[in-house]
Amino acid sequence: MKSKTDFTSGLEDTAYQNEILQQVSRTFALTIPQLPESLRQIVSNAYLLCRIADTIEDDKSMAAALKREYAERFIAVVQGTDNADQFAEALFPLLSPTATDAEHDLIANTAPVIRITHSFNERQRAALERCVSIMAEGMARYQDAETLRGMADLDDMQQYCYYVAGVVGEMLTELFCDYCPEMDAQRDAMMPLGVSFGQGLQMTNILKDIWEDHERGACWLPRDIFYKHGVDIQYKVPGENKVGFNAALTELIGVAHAHISNALSYTLQIPAKERGLRRFCLWALGMAVLTLDKIQKKPDFTTGQDVKISRRDVKATIFFTNLFVGNDWALKRLFRFVGRCLPMADIHENLSRHQKLA
Repeated sequence: MKSKTDFTSGLEDTAYQNEILQQVSRTFALTIPQLPESLRQIVSNAYLLCRIADTIEDDKSMAAALKREYAERFIAVVQGTDNADQFAEALFPLLSPTATDAEHDLIANTAPVIRITHSFNERQRAALERCVSIMAEGMARYQDAETLRGMADLDDMQQYCYYVAGVVGEMLTELFCDYCPEMDAQRDAMMPLGVSFGQGLQMTNILKDIWEDHERGACWLPRDIFYKHGVDIQYKVPGENKVGFNAALTELIGVAHAHISNALSYTLQIPAKERGLRRFCLWALGMAVLTLDKIQKKPDFTTGQDVKISRRDVKATIFFTNLFVGNDWALKRLFRFVGRCLPMADIHENLSRHQKLA
């Protein structure tokens, strides 16, 4: 039985988690409240764990070897074999000034986040530990790829997307299956679609953020796709795209759109009665399709702001997906209509290769 002190501490930890989530992610702060109450805390916690791992990887002033060291320490913290307070005290002074105030705050308060992590059941904890381990190790593997030369090929890009997002799709699927026995019965079919879900959202973000990444000396685009169209991406310049650049961009939009299509199939396997779970997925998918559509219609954009969807678009996404949340036929028609101008690649072979990582 928990003591009164333990109970009070738990409430304070939850209050902190809810507060910091609002500061580090507008999108998840919008979608997580749609989840069933029993899932909100764990999905919030999972996002914050991933954000801590990402903060280490994205640090501008930390040496690669030090990043690997703290990534490994954080894995141990999540697994309960290292002390969260000691980890935070050691890492905090090393953070770059370019990290946001919210990221500094999150690192300083690793301990309350971890206390919540360690309060979950065995299956939930295993899902979180696996996700953080694969993500942190994968990001460390790719940190030397942060150059303007980009990724070697599309397969390399997809593997990177698995490490930073596809594995999150696996984790969420495990958490959803733990919550819902009907979904648990479909777990094997949903897992690869969950990977595709995460990869589709990550690819959309990569395409939207091409020029912001370029400015900081990074590129996650595949060289082979651009070479095929006569473009060396390390010499790309905002606003001065050659015809081949736009053709390659369209090809990648087709891959991202195919992943989003898989993500819709994933969402439709969620029982219609689980309206909150469906809304959580549909809102993210709707915004991703609208973003891809903006990129497709304006391939000469020079900043992510140029292709950022408007508040009106967000409200329309929420309205229409809520309206049809339990109607599979209407949702298929809605997404087909919104993505009618987008290409669609065949990714079945590519997707199956990445399941070997699971």
